[in-house]
Parts: sequence; structure tokens; C-alpha cells
Amino acid sequence: MERQQLVTIIYMSKLGKTTKRRLKILEIKDDKFRAYCYKKNAQRTFFIDQVLAVEPVIQKGNEII
Repeated sequence: MERQQLVTIIYMSKLGKTTKRRLKILEIKDDKFRAYCYKKNAQRTFFIDQVLAVEPVIQKGNEII
């Protein structure tokens, strides 16, 4: 993952709930990263060890593939 990159992740919360989220990575530091979450429309902090899968979002012009 890189800063300003758009990704889709599968994330497991500390309570064991799994969600799929589209994010824009803002900062990666130690064992966590900060990103803008389009599902919550807010900046959130995520723990790297709770990310189950990451997929880059591919954009062509204004279109997301």
C-alpha cells in the first residue's frame, strides 16, 4: 500500500466483524494506517494485522474498474 492509493480491503474489527471498505490511504505508520473510508465518509485508523485482503482500485480517467 502506498500513500494516496485507492484500495478495497476486507477488514476484521477487534470484535470479529468483517467488512469490505474502499479507502484512500493517507498515512502508514508502524502497525497501523490512516485512510479516508468511503463507506463511513470519514478518516479512520486501521490496524494492518486486521486487514484480511487488499486489492488496488484501478482507474482509467474518471472511471473506476
